[in-house]
Amino acid sequence: MSAKEKVPAVVANFVDERTGAAKWMKKNLTKVFPDHWSFLLGEIVLYSFIILLATGTFLTFWFDPSSKEVIYNGAYEPLKGLKMSAAYESALHISFDVRGGLLMRQIHHWAAIIFMAAMIIHLLRVYFTGAFRKPREFNWVIGIGLLTLGIIEGFLGYSLPDDLLSGTGIRITEAIIQAFPVVGSYLAFFVFGGGFPGESFIPRIYTVHVLLLPGIFLALITAHLMLVWYQKHTQYPGPGRTEKNVVGYPLMPIYMAKAGGFFFVVFGVTALLGAVASMNPIWLYGPYTPGQISAGSQPDFYMGWIDGLVRMSPPLETHLLGHTISWNILIPGLIVPGILFTGMALYPFIESWMTGDKREHHLLDRPRNAPNRTALGAMSLAFILVVLLNGGNDLIATHFHLSINSIMWFTRIGVIVIPPIVFVITKRLCLSLQRADRELVLHGRETGRLVMTPEGEFIEVHEELTPEKKWTLTSHEQAPALSVPTEDASGVRNPQGIRGKIRARFAVAHAEQIPAATASEAKELGHGHH
Repeated sequence: MSAKEKVPAVVANFVDERTGAAKWMKKNLTKVFPDHWSFLLGEIVLYSFIILLATGTFLTFWFDPSSKEVIYNGAYEPLKGLKMSAAYESALHISFDVRGGLLMRQIHHWAAIIFMAAMIIHLLRVYFTGAFRKPREFNWVIGIGLLTLGIIEGFLGYSLPDDLLSGTGIRITEAIIQAFPVVGSYLAFFVFGGGFPGESFIPRIYTVHVLLLPGIFLALITAHLMLVWYQKHTQYPGPGRTEKNVVGYPLMPIYMAKAGGFFFVVFGVTALLGAVASMNPIWLYGPYTPGQISAGSQPDFYMGWIDGLVRMSPPLETHLLGHTISWNILIPGLIVPGILFTGMALYPFIESWMTGDKREHHLLDRPRNAPNRTALGAMSLAFILVVLLNGGNDLIATHFHLSINSIMWFTRIGVIVIPPIVFVITKRLCLSLQRADRELVLHGRETGRLVMTPEGEFIEVHEELTPEKKWTLTSHEQAPALSVPTEDASGVRNPQGIRGKIRARFAVAHAEQIPAATASEAKELGHGHH
């Protein structure tokens, strides 16, 4: 053994003698993970978070989280001599006077956008494939928690510069806080340290943005990865893949090399976007003053849907016992988001209750094979997209020369009508795709070749599918609907009451399927081909 080869061995032996890590490292570094491109979505979330931490640390060196009034005398000529907060002045200083400051601001903001977008798509992948089922319910809840915290963290982040655009968003937030019945005004005074805008808000959200929420993020991401490690990764169905095994490649050296390379790809794309695509040009808006509002004030996409809900809400107020309840703010700003996020967090338990399925699942579903779940997800996305559209109604009106009232009423009606239509269409599409899969297994793949029979008939030759393809198309489980008893042991009717009736109806709807092709059916049709 050469001297160069001895060094790693000596180091490894040194560490093992003091920590006993060799056995643990050998076991875990050879752990097998399945391979599929959709699993990279979670990695994008992780790498974007790392970029956010690195660039955010850089920005803290020069940012002054203070609401004290100063006179701007920096490099940006149009704002020279204006009174502004120290926070806004320092943000301008970072953008125009600090070497690489603007690039870091841009990368930081783009990383936040990619972080949220990747997290949303990752959660959609988990939902539509059924990866949230037992034993991964807690990981799903952690994911919903990360999404919620990400929305809050993003909002606090673009509120820090204290420009006119961010101030408009803060003013809307104050209105949502005040919408809490009875205690709303007290909460607003606590958050802002007095009347709006106050002088305590910027320092407080700075502490939350750079210290509290990143710490919670780190804890939740660590818990998420530990659970993934312990519970094993899910895998897509295929030959040789069962609920009891994992087909893939070891962590070392394959995935470590791929992960390292992919991190630099994500960082490179983020840096490119930060260099060539302008993001949040705060100097165009000027400092925030309570008496002004920016035209076309649009939040980032992950907050835009809440803004759209608030915009479409009609003016409804109730005066009760000396208190005014602003339903036009309370419902869209607090109740509807609360229902949505609570429903998402509880969905694994709701589906398990509907189906009565308490087993562990490590194989993923094809979305078409769970039509009810897929249709529900599509309906929810349709709801979000409609209200998000309304969140930009002013810009849509000016760019396309439309009436803002027409857009408003279209989205008000559409938010009620479009989601159910999307549900029905999606479920029918899933069932149609199941029929297509069944026909493909029974009759084979169309080849486009026509032959003439001795009788003069022209038929298309179908090619039989490979055993691997057939297995993929027919291996999914089609469990019957949960049977809810109508009588108990004593003959008492409806022992579970209304709850049992609801459960039975949901179970029947969830179990609606097109029967998968069987081997005997394929054999009767001539082995599936002409």
